[in-house]
Formats: sequence, structure tokens, C-alpha cells
Amino acid sequence: MKKKTIVTGVIGADVHAVGNKILAYALEQAGYNIVNLGVMVSQEEYIEAALETNADAILVSSLYGHGEIDCNGLREKCDEAGLKNIPLLAGGNLVVGKQEFSEVEKRFLDMGFTKVYPPGTQPETTIEDLKIMLQ
Repeated sequence: MKKKTIVTGVIGADVHAVGNKILAYALEQAGYNIVNLGVMVSQEEYIEAALETNADAILVSSLYGHGEIDCNGLREKCDEAGLKNIPLLAGGNLVVGKQEFSEVEKRFLDMGFTKVYPPGTQPETTIEDLKIMLQ
């Protein structure tokens, strides 16, 4: 069985690299092929990488609080590029200030994301969700 490919990176002007590296490592250890785009990744770069590698999912990280702005429109761009059903996952510190996570989650789901994670989510949670999503 071929390894599932996941494109990951830190979106927008964010330069927080540590969490992204930890998550990429955990996903690799779980048997996924990881295309880690690093930091300061544009929506277009995620899409290009997903198309080039025939990715099975896109995992967006953000820690500087502007994830909601940076992620807005990504689903539509994926659809236009022919990635209609690709799972989109987002996690980290996605918004500025203390906001109820259920409200943040709803806004991301409304933007077309498949799964949204609050700050401090352990990689194992994401790995379990991906196993179910990518069966």
C-alpha cells in the first residue's frame, strides 16, 4: 500500500517553525510521506505542492494569531485547482486573543476546513483523525 502524502507548513507571514517540525516528524513516524513547506507559506504554495505530489491532505499550521485571515478562501482555491475533496486541516493559535474554540472551529468549518484543532493539540490526535479520514 502506498504511503499517504500530506502537505504541511506554516501559513502566511508566520515564522514559528518548532511546532511544524514536531508535527511533521510525528506524522513521518506514523508512516506518512510529508511534504513540509516550512514557514511563511502562501495558499498557492500549499495548492501547488498538493497538486505536484498528488497529496492526500493539506495540514495548515499557524501560531501568530492570523490563521483565520490567512486561511480564508483556501477551500475555494483548492476546488478551482481540482483538489475538490482534499481534506483541509488547521491547527495552532489560529486567532488573536482569547476566543471560545467552538466559535473558532465553526468559522473554520464554514470556510471549508475538514478539521480544526485548538492550541496545544497533541500530534497523536491529528494522526488518529487522518487515519480515519484517509482510509
